[in-house]
Amino acid sequence: MSTILIETRPARPADAPALAEAHDESWRTAYQGLIPGPELEKLITRRGASWWETAIRRGSRISLLMFGDEVAGYTNYGKNRAKSLPYAGEVYELYLKPEYQGLGFGRRLFTAAKRDLAQSGLTNMVVWVLSDNEPAVAFYRALGGRTIARSTERFGTKVLDKIAFAWTR
Repeated sequence: MSTILIETRPARPADAPALAEAHDESWRTAYQGLIPGPELEKLITRRGASWWETAIRRGSRISLLMFGDEVAGYTNYGKNRAKSLPYAGEVYELYLKPEYQGLGFGRRLFTAAKRDLAQSGLTNMVVWVLSDNEPAVAFYRALGGRTIARSTERFGTKVLDKIAFAWTR
């Protein structure tokens, strides 16, 4: 009988190629049909391995969900970027490769990010989600997120609505 270790851990520079691959696969799954094709390609290709390595070396908070030796997903988080919202922390991204979705791994990544933010004194937090990304909206609602704001974001000629979910301690 073999046992596979499932863990969350901080990203290291050597993880950059696998992180870029996880980003590519998860974004294609999440946004195909929502974000126009050329715009989605630009968003994906700008985040290659060298981009991720630089982000890690500069101290960006990036945690990985490891399934054995494979990067199954990641989360990127830190201080809230929307100064108009009274929340200290923000989860900028949380993505899993398609084959790891629906297994509770997203919850593990979210909990690890939330705990790390709280340990840094960022005890309340926000997450922005495209409102048409129904799986993500359902995920954050299931985690107890409260809708606190709405906004829009332009992708080429298409303007998409987004929702902010928030958590307090």
